[in-house]
Amino acid sequence: MSRTETDRRSGRPAEEQSLYERLQEFVGRPNGPVTSARDPVNVPMIRHLTDALGDRNPVYTDEEFAAGSVHGGIVAPATALQVWTMQGLRPRPSPDEPATAAEPGPMQLLDAAGYTSVVATNCEQDYHRYLRPGDLLSVGSTVESISDLKHTALGDGYFFTTLQTYRDQHGEVVGEMRFRILKFKPRADEAPAEPASRADRYPRDSAFFWEGVEQGELRIQRCASCARLRHPPRPMCPRCRSLEWDYLVSGGRGRVHSYVVHHHPPVPGREVPFVVALVELDEGTRIVGDVLDLDPAAARIDMPVEACFVSQGDRMLPQWRPRRG
Repeated sequence: MSRTETDRRSGRPAEEQSLYERLQEFVGRPNGPVTSARDPVNVPMIRHLTDALGDRNPVYTDEEFAAGSVHGGIVAPATALQVWTMQGLRPRPSPDEPATAAEPGPMQLLDAAGYTSVVATNCEQDYHRYLRPGDLLSVGSTVESISDLKHTALGDGYFFTTLQTYRDQHGEVVGEMRFRILKFKPRADEAPAEPASRADRYPRDSAFFWEGVEQGELRIQRCASCARLRHPPRPMCPRCRSLEWDYLVSGGRGRVHSYVVHHHPPVPGREVPFVVALVELDEGTRIVGDVLDLDPAAARIDMPVEACFVSQGDRMLPQWRPRRG
């Protein structure tokens, strides 16, 4: 049967049938080696996690409160399951290839067949018990399923699902995670036509913001019912649930609420390190942007800054500079 013929049983082109059958050989097999956490579950990291999430549940950080709870002691947030086995920036084996290096893995087969793009589609977690300080986790991954060829808006591709099983230092299963990606061929559509109007260039809810940026204005969405400011723009007020809104033009002045100094990875067109800040506007809401013309060593909390507008590619972006004077 030639490669252009169609398999009578599946209705697939023969070459796709062959690829599908090869991919199915990996289902049920390990998807890389078992890896162990670098550190056991610990209270300082739990505190960092809950601070980042804004979760004030005392059972995570207050020893006295936790001792009197149904848990009998401090536990970690269940949704942080994956965090404990993350490897950081150190080199590690690829998480999406089988442990056997003598043959190409499913991702390599798909790359070779032209399915070079990837997008994560969904993630499901199951928790068997809460984690406690001292638990040392390991995680092993298995290829759970690889779909038939699917036709999507992004392009034709295969849904690739792995099952990560998390165990403690005693080998007890404490949680599982199913992670699904779409490995696809980008569509070869012609370039989209020029938008009929400037507003068509942007998502509906944020068009007013980007149109303001192009005019040198920092527009902040405001609820028309309760006057609460919100950013990023969204259709509903989180306070009163109103769908009616307008905007005010910010004076473009604020102070650094928090910041990070970006060292890695490299960013095309940017020289590292550089400062990315969460700025609290004088009007009372917050917005993220780079701080230009600033030695990263001089960055500090509560630093006064002012907005500036910088051309990048085909659009303007709002950024920040230390406030003059």
